[in-house]
Amino acid sequence: MTEWLRARLNALPTPLHRRVRRLWLSIVPIIQCSLAAGVAWWVAVVVFGHPQPFFAPIAAVISLGLSLGKRWRRSAELVSGVVIGILVGDLLISVIGSGTWQIIVVVALAMTIAVFIDDGPLIPMQAASSAVLVATLLPPGGVGGFHRAIDALIGGLIGILIGALVPVNPAHRARRDAAGLLATMRDASRRLASGLREMDEAEVFAALASARGTQEAINTMRSDMRGGKEVSAISPLYWTSRERLQRISATADPIDNAVRNFRIIARRALGMTQRGEALDPAIIDILDDIGEAFEVLRAMMIAKPGEEPDQADAARVLRSVARKAKPELVAHSSLSETAVMAELRSLLIDMLMISGLRRSSAAATLR
Repeated sequence: MTEWLRARLNALPTPLHRRVRRLWLSIVPIIQCSLAAGVAWWVAVVVFGHPQPFFAPIAAVISLGLSLGKRWRRSAELVSGVVIGILVGDLLISVIGSGTWQIIVVVALAMTIAVFIDDGPLIPMQAASSAVLVATLLPPGGVGGFHRAIDALIGGLIGILIGALVPVNPAHRARRDAAGLLATMRDASRRLASGLREMDEAEVFAALASARGTQEAINTMRSDMRGGKEVSAISPLYWTSRERLQRISATADPIDNAVRNFRIIARRALGMTQRGEALDPAIIDILDDIGEAFEVLRAMMIAKPGEEPDQADAARVLRSVARKAKPELVAHSSLSETAVMAELRSLLIDMLMISGLRRSSAAATLR
């Protein structure tokens, strides 16, 4: 059934495919936010007796969001901002009254205190909005502001609780993101090798553009890896996944560095192609092999525990490629060709680290 759905999804036009895939990957966070909003409202009304605790479900949704990362921090920032805004607003408005200039003073002071306390973006915004609420709608000295602070705390705590009891698989997004990046690099490597063989400037440029367009995906991967570690820390259902999340998260820097090194290689290759300077066919073959090695790393990343290829399989493939990247290949070459080989060797070190080797071991593989 899963294969049938995947086939139907792949058959959709690209813009629609992208939107449906984005929705599919957000289903669990949407369910989490919906449940948290309803439960937070119920707790605030039934347990605490607040007549209209509108901020409890809002706080629950904000604390969860669609992103897995920094949920604890979002909850803390939310509650802190609300408390600061209410305290400042309540104290000042009771003394200076309400009006245009009073709102200016209250918002400025609340945001100043929030920025001084923490550099997070959410605290100043919540402090300002809470101060405005006190200055315009809630009477100073009343219980409305206090209730709003309690509602924020309820929403934040319920959000974290729902995130722990109805969690996203913490390893799934991280593995998917990493595998997607590695697939992009696989295709770019193959395209670069093909463009260099044919001396096709457009193909080489397309490979460079593909690598340059990965920064957003890298940022998403890092965020999801942090979020996955957070889920595995707070959700009892995934405590056993902590070690696996550590291994997956350890690939973030090597993947990022590998993409950066490939960009340099592609940029140098583009310059050589524009000048009509051909690259040694043996070096182009190594680029082709690197494309295949990226595919092995991608398969390793999405393989379940106990499945193949594993880290040892990927390292074995990469060692065979590394043995071909001999310095002797560029002993009598131009500066540009030598620079490409040097970057290829750096790229191989990054890829070996993705497969689980330490930098010292990876560097030792390249004599």
